[in-house]
Amino acid sequence: MTTQTIPISGMHCNGCVRSVTNALKNVEGVSDAEVSLANEQALISFDPDSVSIEALRKAVEAVGYQIPQPIAL
Repeated sequence: MTTQTIPISGMHCNGCVRSVTNALKNVEGVSDAEVSLANEQALISFDPDSVSIEALRKAVEAVGYQIPQPIAL
């Protein structure tokens, strides 16, 4: 398991945090996600062999938010 922090933009309330958290946790290979509204970040624990940044980006965008910069996992 690997843990990494990624930026999340577009959040403005606790409902946003819940939406992003649930979206990330539903990505296959993600074991945990903790999203911070104050820091606009998500701390994600995942299997690096089965999770791609594209999968995380699609999950976050599907609920209306963004991963605003290029990220390497």
